[in-house]
Amino acid sequence: MSIKRYGVEGGVGTGGQKLPFARAVEAGGWLRVSGQTPMTDGEVVEGGIIEQTRLAFDNCLAIMQEAGYGVEDVVHVTAVLTDARYFSSFNKVFAEIFGANPPARICSVQDLVVDCKVEVDVSCYRADRA
Repeated sequence: MSIKRYGVEGGVGTGGQKLPFARAVEAGGWLRVSGQTPMTDGEVVEGGIIEQTRLAFDNCLAIMQEAGYGVEDVVHVTAVLTDARYFSSFNKVFAEIFGANPPARICSVQDLVVDCKVEVDVSCYRADRA
């Protein structure tokens, strides 16, 4: 089994800092996407929890697409919210993205090292790539 890393050439975080981790790693049919925040070009995009959740998931989906995975391949999501009051709005966006075939999930409330409202990561699986 080989391991393929996506984005090790240097993702960009807040303030233009080079990130010391891969955007995603693929091995044995699994794709693990690193936590994504509502950032564009290394800067957090302002907005409410709905806009920030959509952008965080859009960032995950873009990495998944680059690796050849789709939303139907997502088996687990980890979500971190900075305020428990965001839970209902987060769930609305989550349901829009995953529809009738939602993945397993954990959602917690914690402080984030980036000044935003949400961070998400996804785990995907494709048997044809195992």
